[in-house]
Amino acid sequence: MSGDLKTVWTGGRRKLGADPLFGPWVKAIGTIRLPVATEEPFFYLARAICYQQLAGAAASTIHGRFCKALKGEVTPAKVLRVRETTLRGTGLSRAKLAAIRDLAQKVRSGEVEIHDLDEHTNEEVIRRLVLVKGIGEWTAQMYLIFRLFRPDVWPTGDLGVRAGYAKVHGLGEYPTQKELGPLGEPYAPWRSAAAWYCYRVLDIEAP
Repeated sequence: MSGDLKTVWTGGRRKLGADPLFGPWVKAIGTIRLPVATEEPFFYLARAICYQQLAGAAASTIHGRFCKALKGEVTPAKVLRVRETTLRGTGLSRAKLAAIRDLAQKVRSGEVEIHDLDEHTNEEVIRRLVLVKGIGEWTAQMYLIFRLFRPDVWPTGDLGVRAGYAKVHGLGEYPTQKELGPLGEPYAPWRSAAAWYCYRVLDIEAP
């Protein structure tokens, strides 16, 4: 990741800032700024797989070992060339290693094209990425939000978004994935901004 931050979705900030429930949180949290990714899409996706279902520190350690095992050359060819036992020694689970190798195989063969994802619709990006074993809709949505800065992605399966939505709206229980879908509709076409604020409200006290 680059150290640079980019201000995004200013229209979303304005829309949510005018919302009676989101508004005070938006004022307290401020501008939406996201890290600018300078790495190739394959590097980014392999990193996303490493980070799945792990706390940040543990994931960062494993990802660092993974990059070191590849001698910094995080490419499909290098992933497929390095011994599986070497990669397993980095702390990757069997499932995650299988996912990274499947990604490498499908990218190298051309079955999954990732070089031009930024030129395609959200639906097409998701359709391509979920062809990889171990990449589900959530990982594809994170790519859309945090790599491509797409403004209207609503990751209903994300526990953080569900928890943040419940906190903003004073709900006693988190909405289910099915319930969260229509609940996000009022925030279109800025549902990515709504999701981002849902993440951030979990880090602060009520304004």
